[in-house]
Amino acid sequence: MARKKHHAKHHEEHIDETWLIPYADLLTLLLALFIVLFASAQVDQKKFDQIADAFSAAFSAGSPALLDSTRTRPQVTEGPPQEAKSNDKQVAYLQENAQLMEVKKIIDQYIQEGNLSGDLQTALTEDGLLIRIKDSALFSSGSAELLPESRRLGSVIAKMIVPLQQKIVISGHTDNVPINTREFPSNWDLSSKRALNFMKFILAQEKLQPERFSAIGHGEYRPVGSNDSTEERAKNRRVEVLISRTFRL
Repeated sequence: MARKKHHAKHHEEHIDETWLIPYADLLTLLLALFIVLFASAQVDQKKFDQIADAFSAAFSAGSPALLDSTRTRPQVTEGPPQEAKSNDKQVAYLQENAQLMEVKKIIDQYIQEGNLSGDLQTALTEDGLLIRIKDSALFSSGSAELLPESRRLGSVIAKMIVPLQQKIVISGHTDNVPINTREFPSNWDLSSKRALNFMKFILAQEKLQPERFSAIGHGEYRPVGSNDSTEERAKNRRVEVLISRTFRL
């Protein structure tokens, strides 16, 4: 009887422990997961700190620094080259975006003070800061010659562009009513000439780099209105000045 009890006790001492192997593997995987999550959190915090620093530097510098911020080199960040490059790109994008927002604020104030909301509008888009000018504020109907009163507006826009380093695209747009004159056989010709004349006038006002500028005519093919009414067609007859973004995410 005692012999049987000894045999049972000996069997209990050799319990199957193979379950410990997958358990140990699971613990190893969990440890690796926590290490990865911790490292990711550190990287995100670093990026967040850099973005916060960029905003702080941009907004605490005041208007002159904002207008000239594209001349400032992005800060060199620590970390692997690819990560540093990505972080610098984000900082540069935020600095430029703050700059364009400040320019928009200045132009919007000018619009409000001059009661020009019917002739002039601004919009910050994915492509950059867009200044939209109603055609009647610049030209007579069917003409590409600048009106005398439009020259003051062109001069103001030229002054706004002086501190900037971005590329400037000036585009002309018409409604869908065909034009067929000796000078302008089509809306393409009219919109192109208007854009070119306005660009030349801006370049003549200040010391600006011509290589940064381009002029293009879109005719009636990029409408912002439906062309179904007089009011909607009037929206489409316009000249746009785009201050193009240099940095994109």
